[in-house]
Amino acid sequence: MNRGKNTLQTLPAKPWLPYVVPFVLFLLLTEPARYFPSLVPFLYVAKTLLVAAVLLLLRHHFKEDFAPRLSFGEFLLAVCCGLLVLVLWVAPEGIFYQFAPGEGFNPYVMTESNTAATALLAVRLAGAALVVPVMEELFWRSFLMRYLIDTDFRTVALGTYSSLSFFGVAILFGLEHHRILVGIIAGLLYGLLLLRQKKLRGVTVAHMVTNLGLGIYVIVTGSWTFW
Repeated sequence: MNRGKNTLQTLPAKPWLPYVVPFVLFLLLTEPARYFPSLVPFLYVAKTLLVAAVLLLLRHHFKEDFAPRLSFGEFLLAVCCGLLVLVLWVAPEGIFYQFAPGEGFNPYVMTESNTAATALLAVRLAGAALVVPVMEELFWRSFLMRYLIDTDFRTVALGTYSSLSFFGVAILFGLEHHRILVGIIAGLLYGLLLLRQKKLRGVTVAHMVTNLGLGIYVIVTGSWTFW
């Protein structure tokens, strides 16, 4: 067991690995759901727990990215950015094109008891609000935005601008989601926040606020298609 743990902790012979591995692992455990819908609950729990574990094991490789603290004003701006993205995500529903829209993630349909549904709901909300924002911000805006400027990305300061990195990451971020256009807009807003604050904490907080708010909206309204 110690050998396996040490292998993960010393994984980065290449500095990009801690930023990419959690993201790729999440995608790999997402893809089978398209072909095996009955496995969706298991796969979501598995990918949430596994990615969270990998992030914890590799945290010392990217802890400096999160080191700069936010002032109260910066925190408030990040929260406002997250809420703005949330409104823009929900408000134009039915207007903009969606890629492969589905029925969404409804734990009450996927499970056979209210207890199991509640447990799955809790994992889904925690995964969306805590695990996904850290994983995605590490990949998209800490790694890829800097990598597109210089392959030796650690020499590039967080929040450094280039048109390729800023717009390229925003577009790719949008393409990752069913709601492509609002996804791109979200990518632009998160990117602007990072350019302004130069702190990964801020954009991660914004992303957490968006995902937590969306989760609460989904649960309260039953709009499962947003999940």
